[in-house]
Amino acid sequence: MNERDSEIIAQSLSQHNYIETIDIDSADLIILNTCSIRAKAEQKVMSMLGYLRKAKKSRPDLKICVAGCVAQQEGEKLLERMPHVDLVVGTQHIYGIPSLLDKKSYSGERVATDLSDKYAIPRFIPDTSETHSTQNQNQQFSRFVTIMQGCNNYCTYCVVPYTRGREVSRKYSDIIDEINVLVDSGVIEITLLGQNVNSYGKTNPVTNDGSPFSFPQLIHEVSKINRLERLRFTTSNPKDLNDDLMKCFRDVPKLCPQFHLPVQSGSNRILKKMNRKYSIEKYLELVDSLRKYCPGIALTTDIIVGFPGEEKHDFDETMKLLETVRFDASFSFKYSDRPGTASLHLSDKIDEEEKSRRLAVFQKRQNEISLERNNGYIGKTVKVLVESLTAKGYQCRAATNHVVHVETSTTLVPGCFADIQIVHAGQHSLKGRPI
Repeated sequence: MNERDSEIIAQSLSQHNYIETIDIDSADLIILNTCSIRAKAEQKVMSMLGYLRKAKKSRPDLKICVAGCVAQQEGEKLLERMPHVDLVVGTQHIYGIPSLLDKKSYSGERVATDLSDKYAIPRFIPDTSETHSTQNQNQQFSRFVTIMQGCNNYCTYCVVPYTRGREVSRKYSDIIDEINVLVDSGVIEITLLGQNVNSYGKTNPVTNDGSPFSFPQLIHEVSKINRLERLRFTTSNPKDLNDDLMKCFRDVPKLCPQFHLPVQSGSNRILKKMNRKYSIEKYLELVDSLRKYCPGIALTTDIIVGFPGEEKHDFDETMKLLETVRFDASFSFKYSDRPGTASLHLSDKIDEEEKSRRLAVFQKRQNEISLERNNGYIGKTVKVLVESLTAKGYQCRAATNHVVHVETSTTLVPGCFADIQIVHAGQHSLKGRPI
């Protein structure tokens, strides 16, 4: 989501005569688009702002803007702590950065924005004629499209409802229009983005006549767009996953057989403390259904270790879940306190050393399972999208989202598909040769 927001910021500024530079020392405007989902990300922001203090002192006309979730979380306090910061722009105001900069230039007033109860995602359709120097090579044919923002779930550890606001679904017609513009410019792969895409269309009307419209319906409609080859989405809450969405993996050929389904813990007791509103038994039923509808689906998840009150038997349940599901990969992290969340006030915190030990145990076993699962691809032929040419060869991506590396002995074209026979598997990627 932050990567897409950064694209939106760059695209909107380019329409107001700004040009991107990769040289921070020559920039007239520096924007930090921030994340506060974990403490480490926030600490990096503060460290960078400390560095920029010196730049502002030597170049007083330099404008510094903090955008995104840390901006939303800290607001006016950030202006007080960092007098060299000109703008603090929360998640709902990134589309208005050009006008906020104009206001700052005119009045000299430093500004911090806030969340709105009546927020609606702007229609903003990108100008695909613009080429930005900092964009990844593969973004010309693979792009993110925001379909909703915010979250209503209030998991006890999660800062998202406080930094992104309540769930807001984007107008269906705006989504289709944006994808059509992107496809007309050569994009062949789209990833639909939201904090909880399963809830799309449930909070506010997304059609002009106000008729009900669900996320599975959106997938079916997007898949009808000519010249779109691949479709992905992220991310989902298991409590809202229904049969209609799971059947899309069987019925929509363009939908890639890959699903990120965050579980967070294997312990029902901890899930309850997290306010996740599903049980491990229910989660395993969903996994069984997904694999029934799409036998080759690649499943990934999120795991938090060391949540307050997590005892040894709770962590053992998480390890048991890992052995049962055998995720293709997972994003695992130590619990960290986040401002404003309910878990901040829980007293039974786990010490850092024990959290680190548990995380190492989990990640070691996950890496072993990932390698075992990846070894199953050796000898198989997979269709990949060639993403880029690097010093080490071609980087490609399979429909299952596996990164596939191919040597340069055969010429491949970024943005095109190729049939690759897998000859080697690592923990996090595959290697292959063209057929």
